[in-house]
Amino acid sequence: MNDCIIRPARPSDQADAYYVCLKTGDFGKDGEPFYREDPDALGRIFVGPYLAYEPELSLILEDGQGVCGYALGAFDSRAFYARYEKEWRPKLCAEFPMPPGDPSSWTRTETVHAWYHRPEYFCPGPYEAHPSHMHIDLLERARGRGHGRRMMEEVMARLRERGSPGVHLGVSVLNTPALGFYARLGFREVARTGTATDGTVYLARSLRS
Repeated sequence: MNDCIIRPARPSDQADAYYVCLKTGDFGKDGEPFYREDPDALGRIFVGPYLAYEPELSLILEDGQGVCGYALGAFDSRAFYARYEKEWRPKLCAEFPMPPGDPSSWTRTETVHAWYHRPEYFCPGPYEAHPSHMHIDLLERARGRGHGRRMMEEVMARLRERGSPGVHLGVSVLNTPALGFYARLGFREVARTGTATDGTVYLARSLRS
């Protein structure tokens, strides 16, 4: 049954979209058990800035139970990260201090709070070939029915209409289902960072005809 709709994101979607980010925050699985002390920790990085700065590239998936997914994009990654650095990150750092002690002893929430203070702005090269980036998260109930593909294709169509030559995204090496999903959409690996157990695979796709 296809009971989901795809619509433009609204500012009022932030709380629900943060919840989707939480419930997919364990490498695509439910992250709530790991972020109980701060359920919005991940959403402040991976959702909030996109809703604020790239509303025309932010899509929401909604069913009868409410928001169940999103697809978010940025047209110019370097410009997006520069704005995040100047306007968004200072507020996070002021509200959430750098965790003390040995990083190996941090909770996942503390690790994310550390990301506020030590962000990584990695764009796989060549930048001119795929300067845009995007990501998508769906709750379990919305998966396997083609909604993710439809949302990805819509964001890529909007990027193409604005003149983007290509798009990239990053996926945890542990998120095997996502790697397969993006491969079926025509994304190909262009870079890796980190380790075999704690790394990121960067994939890219041309948007040229």
